[in-house]
Amino acid sequence: MTSNVMREITPLTPGDCFTIFSRVKEKFDFPLHYHDEYELNLIINAKGAKRVVGGHIEVIDDLELVLVGPNVYHAWFTHQCQSQSITEVTIQFHKDLFDDKFLRRNQLSFVKNMIERSQRGILFSPETIAALKDRIYSLNKKSGFDSVLELLSILHDLSISRNMKTLSDSSFSNEQFHYNSRRIEKVFEYMNSHYNMQITLAEVAKIANMPEASFSRFIKKRTGKTFIDSLNEIRLGHASRMLIDTTNTVAEIAYKCGFNNISNFNRIFKRKKFCIPKDFRETYTGNRIFI
Repeated sequence: MTSNVMREITPLTPGDCFTIFSRVKEKFDFPLHYHDEYELNLIINAKGAKRVVGGHIEVIDDLELVLVGPNVYHAWFTHQCQSQSITEVTIQFHKDLFDDKFLRRNQLSFVKNMIERSQRGILFSPETIAALKDRIYSLNKKSGFDSVLELLSILHDLSISRNMKTLSDSSFSNEQFHYNSRRIEKVFEYMNSHYNMQITLAEVAKIANMPEASFSRFIKKRTGKTFIDSLNEIRLGHASRMLIDTTNTVAEIAYKCGFNNISNFNRIFKRKKFCIPKDFRETYTGNRIFI
């Protein structure tokens, strides 16, 4: 999955819990990359820059706080940003800082959920950024055990914050579907395996062993999305991967991913990803480093 994008060797040593670095710069010049560590990135005064996380691309505003999980593609590009003083604070911490058994404790349930969601990238709300940016910015003034406690406190406060937004599509990174409902998970497994075929509401309702109308309400309540939106998200995730990893034409990819109308594919892609498939592909291939 990640063989065509630069793998970053971070400065985080095995003996440290985390590393933090802060800088003020005129532009973003680090290429699309991934690494083994979690990364929390606070960006100030970079309106008009472009963020890429997994299969998601978006132009950002003045303030930005994103948590990216291990081995997830990510980068920020200058794009239309005119600022001469972009502030960026990056915190990287090891995958095993939170042991699986530790995360299963009741008091860590919100952190566990956030850590799992970070495999798709998480964008935090402006209200959350306003509440925590000074603490993040000042973290490098602490040292030793106090710095670790403060990081854990910041991560906990992030995990219970409101209106966080998951960025990338789950099917882009082959993420497992977890909805605390075996019926929903069976339906998503089916859609993820048959996304290239025609799939009807009647089919998936039968898999869930529910009437169509009841299933429509059920999937909306459990996932926050309609059946069609859920199916399109899965198809767009696979289409995004194909745009990066293959030389197939946009039309070929659309049909391979279950869209039987290229205009409909382009329209849905732009609505969900804020760019057309051609521009999405160029964002990736124009910044890839082969190693």
